[in-house]
Amino acid sequence: MSKTGVSQSPEEFGEYLAKLRAAAGLSLRQVEEATEKEVSNAYLSQLEKGRINKPSPNILHALAIVYNAPYEDLMTRVGYVSTSNQASDKRHGKVATFAIGNLTPDEEKALLAYLAFYRKTNK
Repeated sequence: MSKTGVSQSPEEFGEYLAKLRAAAGLSLRQVEEATEKEVSNAYLSQLEKGRINKPSPNILHALAIVYNAPYEDLMTRVGYVSTSNQASDKRHGKVATFAIGNLTPDEEKALLAYLAFYRKTNK
């Protein structure tokens, strides 16, 4: 993400994902296994090379869990979440799970985990 809060280009975002994966010490196939094949190694490769412009929030959530990265950060980097209110720490314009103010990071993670579970069981 640029310092102005603008979403990254696909290439920049792909490079960022590749760095997260490298930092986690995972191969493309290991990420595929860790996401229970929600993110295939071929799809992740295309993301990292900047060939896919805007992965779905579900894909970003799965990667955030595997990489232990903030889901909101990935959403912002792709352009789903506006950072215009970031300086004042407001939560407007963000995914519904962050609509409640004063959530701790652990509470946010728990809500996201529940949302992922809910979505998976209701497909």
